Amino acid sequence: MAIHPGMVEDLAAGTRDLYAEAEARLLGIIARQLAAGLDAPGWAERKLAAIQQLRRASQAVVDELGKAVEQEVFDVVAEAYNDGHRAAVAELGALSDDARALVDDITPNAAAVDRLAQEAVDVVTSTHRSILRAVVDGFRAIVAEVAATPLLGTGTRRQATQDAMRRFADRGIRAFVDKAGRRWQLTSYAEMAVRTSVGRAATEAHMRTLSTAGIELVIVSDAPRECPLCRRWEGRVLALAGPTGERTVEVEHAIDDGRMIPVHVAGTLDEARLAGLQHPNCRHSVSAYTPGLTRTEQASSDPAGYEAGQRQRAIERHIRQYKRREAAATASEAKRAAAGKVRQWQGAMRGHLAAHPGLRRLRHREQPGASNLPEPRREATAEQVEAARLWSGDEQTPREMSDAQLAAAMRSTLLDKRARARVEAEADRRDLDALLARARPGGQLVDDLLGLSDDELARLFPHLDDADALRVMAEMDRRDRAGQLPDVRRDLIGLSDDQLAARYRGAPGDRDALTAEARRRDLLARLFPSGNLLGDLSQVSDDELAWCMQYASTHEIVRIAAEMDRRDAVDLPEPADTGDTVEDLLADRSALAEAMALAPTPEGWGEYADDLALASAAGDDQTDTQPTAEAEEEHEEGPRLTRRQARELYDEYVYRQYLKAEDDCRGYLLNKKAEAAGHYPLSLFSGPARIAHARASDELKEWWMEHGRLTQAEFIEQATGQRQRWAEGARQNESDQQNKR
Repeated sequence: MAIHPGMVEDLAAGTRDLYAEAEARLLGIIARQLAAGLDAPGWAERKLAAIQQLRRASQAVVDELGKAVEQEVFDVVAEAYNDGHRAAVAELGALSDDARALVDDITPNAAAVDRLAQEAVDVVTSTHRSILRAVVDGFRAIVAEVAATPLLGTGTRRQATQDAMRRFADRGIRAFVDKAGRRWQLTSYAEMAVRTSVGRAATEAHMRTLSTAGIELVIVSDAPRECPLCRRWEGRVLALAGPTGERTVEVEHAIDDGRMIPVHVAGTLDEARLAGLQHPNCRHSVSAYTPGLTRTEQASSDPAGYEAGQRQRAIERHIRQYKRREAAATASEAKRAAAGKVRQWQGAMRGHLAAHPGLRRLRHREQPGASNLPEPRREATAEQVEAARLWSGDEQTPREMSDAQLAAAMRSTLLDKRARARVEAEADRRDLDALLARARPGGQLVDDLLGLSDDELARLFPHLDDADALRVMAEMDRRDRAGQLPDVRRDLIGLSDDQLAARYRGAPGDRDALTAEARRRDLLARLFPSGNLLGDLSQVSDDELAWCMQYASTHEIVRIAAEMDRRDAVDLPEPADTGDTVEDLLADRSALAEAMALAPTPEGWGEYADDLALASAAGDDQTDTQPTAEAEEEHEEGPRLTRRQARELYDEYVYRQYLKAEDDCRGYLLNKKAEAAGHYPLSLFSGPARIAHARASDELKEWWMEHGRLTQAEFIEQATGQRQRWAEGARQNESDQQNKR
């Protein structure tokens, strides 16, 4: 952005205050010396004898002032130089980060800052040699004037002292005379000198930065209420270097390469400054001129506004004058009179501002020691400081800032989209680092993934190896299964532990569901450490084992079933081995039925949902449970196998035969032709004998001769003891096939 001397003049406020305070202290020293023993005889002699005491007190004030001023001037000149540099960098904001960083590295010039600051210190402190002489000479003049007044009969000594102090306060301590012979008040001269120095520092840094970036032309702004010295330069294009005087130059278009356009140059910037541009109190700034893009407009003249502004300055001077009189008064009547004049001129100020709405009242200019300064400089807020640091820094700057500093920068309105994107990218990087540190301490994935949310697992996934990625996938599958359960809230499953706790604090009406979710996670963490079922299930209760089956994988369910079998173990009889396969199968079935007689059948398990049925199964019901005669008869005769049960049992018979034959024949069940055709060996143990023998290997045929091969009809006949019309034909076919061998 463009900068003018007025934008940094507030930096001179500190120096002004130092001199205003010193002047007030010196006036107070003189007033106290004069007021002491004012009505006593020999007053004049005693006052003249006290000059040495006055000199020592004044010297102490001047010495203290000199130390404070040197440090203050160096600080404000350096700050003004930096302000000018930053303004130029902001004006070059369209450049790349690398180009701005280059300008940032090259432009700051400590030698130039020190030179400007030392010049200001020399100019300001050169007045200090005259301060003591002005104080002593003024004191002597007042004593002589007051001593002569009673002799002439023109008034009392007290009245003469008040009049002399009023005139001395009006003049102030005028310790410096310039080349034109003008005598300057101490505060006004110091303020003017420092204002000029900080203005030069800011504009010089601004121009140096633009020149370093390759800018050759600048344009002067159109400021309101301009003075006659600056009016001719408004809206004109100036060159940073080259010959003086008006001329037309050919420059390349800013965005159309190779195209040259004429630009009328009114002169050089140094030439305009020598002619009065950017003088103290000037509000004109210069900014980079971009050929072909920057538009020059006719400047508007406002001489009436300039005169109104000068009138406001004059009223401010009168207000300050009478405030000084009020401070230097030695009599209460003089204080009241000065205060009345202050109110009178303040009324004049209100009337002038009402007649000229474009002017603003600046009350700080009405205070003693003030001049044409803008309002006191406000300290930048933390948000503004951090935003400026981020905006003017490089790509490494966000990494160097703390979370609080980045948050302060984001709260400001100074960041553009690119800067905000840099902050967001840095915040994402820090969030990911924090997540990796929490989820993968030491590069090893934590055992308990339940505390991580779905979003955190998703962000973590690309940074995991294959083994850890499988664990995360298993955890997500487990959460998907949990979401299908009726007693689990789907919207709570994907939350992290921290999010769950935050919702618990903020949603009192939802705490039952949140508590249930926390308990579910505790159970999972205890029963499925590292996402796998607990190694030792012996200490897990039956209810917890049943609960685990909701989240267990297939092999884990097998482990749970094995543990349940171990707890509910039943002593099973030895398998029957009579040599008759069918009889052995029926005997094993009967033995198993007898061992499991105390357990309800699977078809009756659902009845346990009914309390009455549960009580009945436990033997606590009062209903009639006497067995019927038909049931007693069946129990006496033994279990009877129906044809339907026999057909179901035939499948088990076939499978038993198949397993035994495969073991005895060492897997050679099919002949080469059947094996090439892709037939399944199990199909040989049922169906017609003609097809089975056509596909069977020689080993299997010999095995059938020893162990037999029954069709379904033959098996049903033996199992039920009832003849089957298809059984005889099946036996004949089997005999024919055996005889062919």
